[in-house]
Order: sequence, then structure tokens, then C-alpha cells
Amino acid sequence: MSRAGAKMRVMKKAVEKVKHGSIMRTNIPAGMAVAGPPLGPMLGQRGLNIAAFCKEFNSRTAHYIEGVPLPCRIKVRPDRSFELVIHNPPVTYFVKQAAGIQRGAMRPGREVSGKITLKHVYEIAKIKIQDPPLVLTPLKQLCELIIGTARTCGVEIQLQH
Repeated sequence: MSRAGAKMRVMKKAVEKVKHGSIMRTNIPAGMAVAGPPLGPMLGQRGLNIAAFCKEFNSRTAHYIEGVPLPCRIKVRPDRSFELVIHNPPVTYFVKQAAGIQRGAMRPGREVSGKITLKHVYEIAKIKIQDPPLVLTPLKQLCELIIGTARTCGVEIQLQH
């Protein structure tokens, strides 16, 4: 019995302090940041002021249509302050909007859920190239990436006539 107790104490010491990474990645709908789950507990674990975060996020995303998913990177500093980087909506969101569909195909490659043109692909690439991770990516390579994403959603790319 005492050996089991000693093991538990050693395990408890190893588990006690949970270190979170300094950067938190999450998708938050535009203008809809609230203190409730799932966002509230994620911010609370890192010791951030949830109300201040929600207020700042909602004010910075006021120009977007409400409910558009926005990838966010939240850098938490040791003094419990934060740096919020908001990216443009994901490629899949833009592809589905351009194709006029609610969701992608269940069996991509075998069924087609919608169609978009190369002009749509180019316009999406022009928007996405503004995101910090994609700034140095060539436009041609980004267009190829978008075409690949569209295919995985079951969206067909048409050449303009």
C-alpha cells in the first residue's frame, strides 16, 4: 500500500504544473466571441481576461459578416496580456461560398458538390495571400493549393468559356 502511495506522490508532482504553449490557435466566428464554452475555458486556463478578449475580438471583426469562421492566433505573455492575430476566413469557406454550397461532397472525386471557375480561385488567392503565413507564397503556388482544397471538398474547377 505504501509503495502505491509513493508512486502516486511522484506522479502528482509530474502532473501538477501544466505548461501551455505561448501561442493558442483557434477558429472563432466573427463577432460572436463569448465567455462561454469552448472559448472561455481555453482563455481561462491561460489566465487571460476573458471579457477584455471578447470585447477586443468582437470590435476588430465588426466589418465581417457575423458567424464567418476566422482562424486566430493568440500569443499569451507572462503578464497575462495577449496579442491577437486574426487571419482571413479559411480557403474551404471561400470555396463553398463561391460554389454556392453548404457543405462539401461526402465522397470527393466520385461526386461533384459544386463548380467554380479559375477566376474564383484567383480572387480567393488574392484574399488569402494577405494572411501572415502566406505572404511570401507565390500566387501561382497559392492558386494550386486552393484548387487542391476545392477538389477535397468535391468542387470542380471549370475553365472559363
